[in-house]
Amino acid sequence: MTSSFEFPTYPARVSDTERDKVLAALRDGVAQGRLSHDTFVRRMELALVARRPHELARLTADLPGTDGGGRVLNALTGAVGAVSAFTVRVRRAWEAERLPKLLLPLPGPFPLRIGRDPANGLRLSHETVSRNHAQLVFQGGIWVLRDLGSTNGTSVNGRRVVGATVVHEGDHIAFGSMRFRLAAQ
Repeated sequence: MTSSFEFPTYPARVSDTERDKVLAALRDGVAQGRLSHDTFVRRMELALVARRPHELARLTADLPGTDGGGRVLNALTGAVGAVSAFTVRVRRAWEAERLPKLLLPLPGPFPLRIGRDPANGLRLSHETVSRNHAQLVFQGGIWVLRDLGSTNGTSVNGRRVVGATVVHEGDHIAFGSMRFRLAAQ
């Protein structure tokens, strides 16, 4: 009679790393609005007591970006995002060429003041431009654009100027809703 020393094998237990990945996916799911707070709390409790990998996999099966079937959705989302980004870049490039040019003045000791006030060096008579809207000055070899507390703001390349910022030829500048493209003389 031969005796067999075969022992039953059990699936591997869940490691802390796997558990942390699932918890991170659940946090992302609630942050993206894919899980309600109650669902998040319940799944988090289940993740903390899970003993087998398949128990963890069930908790994130409906979330994109996990191994639970979100690969196709992520690929589709990525493709749509790439196409959308391309069309946005094309539209911005087309609009940029249509913007009126704002010629940088010759460097001098005095700043170019911009606004509706007739005393400004560049007078823009538009209702979204403040009386004393902004100033452009050449300092230390660079051009600096400073917003002077305007009501509707000054922006460079779509970002609002708070205080002052360095500008370069080709930048898109907006004073209120009046937009220009900086150009050298």
